[in-house]
Amino acid sequence: MTTARSNSPLSIEQLQAKLDASPFSAFLGLKVVSADAAREEITIRAPFRPELERGAGTGQWHGGPIASVIDTVGDFALIMLIGRGLPTINFRVDYLRPAVNTALIVTAKVRRNGRSVGVSDVDVFDERGTLLAIGRASYATQDKT
Repeated sequence: MTTARSNSPLSIEQLQAKLDASPFSAFLGLKVVSADAAREEITIRAPFRPELERGAGTGQWHGGPIASVIDTVGDFALIMLIGRGLPTINFRVDYLRPAVNTALIVTAKVRRNGRSVGVSDVDVFDERGTLLAIGRASYATQDKT
């Protein structure tokens, strides 16, 4: 088996096009804020919408969409470097405080970009910069073709 790697990192525009091509990511409204391949770091913004509320009228994010955003942003940190989507092996989330009436600003940092496994650490902030949740995810990086 070989590991197909992109010759050059994907641009913000290419990353956004990949996000927009996914119906689920498009539903979440994810927008690439910054992508720094040299630092192996990406930041994506997720706007708050009533469909993502824990309870109607609370303005509080449900934990499920937060977990989905963490998984997606961690994946895209590696996609930026590898050039293709990667299946998730495992991920975990620690919720530190509620996200209320705010967009999520989510930054993922690649910790390992290995031949078969990649790992990203993900921080979730509110719009004021308060840390709301942290996550770590691993992805299968080996190309099966």
